[in-house]
Amino acid sequence: MSHRKKDTDYLAISARIRAMENRLLTRERMDRMIEARDDGEAMKSLAECGYAEGPLDAVLAQARAEVFKDMEQGAPDPRLVEVFQIKYDYHNAKTILKAQAQGVDPERLLLAGGRCDPAALWDGWKREALTGTSEAFKKAMEQARAALADGGDPQQADLILDRACYSEMAGLAKELESPFLQGYVRLSVDVANLRAAVRVARMGREGEFLRQVLLPGGNVSEQAIAAARGDALGEVFRSGPLAQAAALGARLAQPGGESLTAFERECDNALTAYLAAARRVPFGEETVIGYLYAKEQEFTAIRAIFAGRAAGLDGDTIRARLRETYV
Repeated sequence: MSHRKKDTDYLAISARIRAMENRLLTRERMDRMIEARDDGEAMKSLAECGYAEGPLDAVLAQARAEVFKDMEQGAPDPRLVEVFQIKYDYHNAKTILKAQAQGVDPERLLLAGGRCDPAALWDGWKREALTGTSEAFKKAMEQARAALADGGDPQQADLILDRACYSEMAGLAKELESPFLQGYVRLSVDVANLRAAVRVARMGREGEFLRQVLLPGGNVSEQAIAAARGDALGEVFRSGPLAQAAALGARLAQPGGESLTAFERECDNALTAYLAAARRVPFGEETVIGYLYAKEQEFTAIRAIFAGRAAGLDGDTIRARLRETYV
């Protein structure tokens, strides 16, 4: 028997999200931040969007925690939020394992926002008494630690954790019986695989190496991607939402090619275009999923703007690094 929530169960939260979307960071607000005389003035634009005052990292961490808590409490099925939290757990797993291998403290690099409190995760791992995590997560951490111990290959450890991360996301989306969420996870896998294929081609290491790094679970099979040489990637993805990104990636997939900035942007824009379809749905789980993604993109854009300002980049260079907005 299906336990999926009905679209009408989302009437109240959908109405509230539509109102909150008016405070999302628009392109016009981003432009004001980019052109602001100083960071203090740039932060005023954030205040208009409901952000607190203070150091940027703390402000964004607080905002993320508030969004996740709000959606967990307001959504009929709080597990929708977990799909967006999982990646923070796996980021922290990578950070902990690499820091441990180097004999340094990872605490400064751990990110809040996951299902597990980062400090508790680090403490539990140190004491070999990890609690509050999924079995899949524990198993992946153990396997990644073994990979680091045996060969000292951080890339292999990362791959183990990435596979587990996307597998957990896919499993949860299936459990929730959400076609929209399942489509988002599959497209996310396609994006990860397309990026991997382009980077591997630029390294001149296609073939078996590429097969090892591709992730299962996308719309396009790993076999099809591995069989296509870098410059043929456009053909493999030509009928899907990544057609434009893949065509650009194929052109850039030569060793020593030009910057991948535009390619990376097109990959993210394809995901945004998929999620932005939620804005055409009057009520339902799609509104929650779309809003969670929109906020994640907003945090990324804010970081990119302030990082660009700190580096002394001109406005046009910063804008070139920004993705399409959800609104």
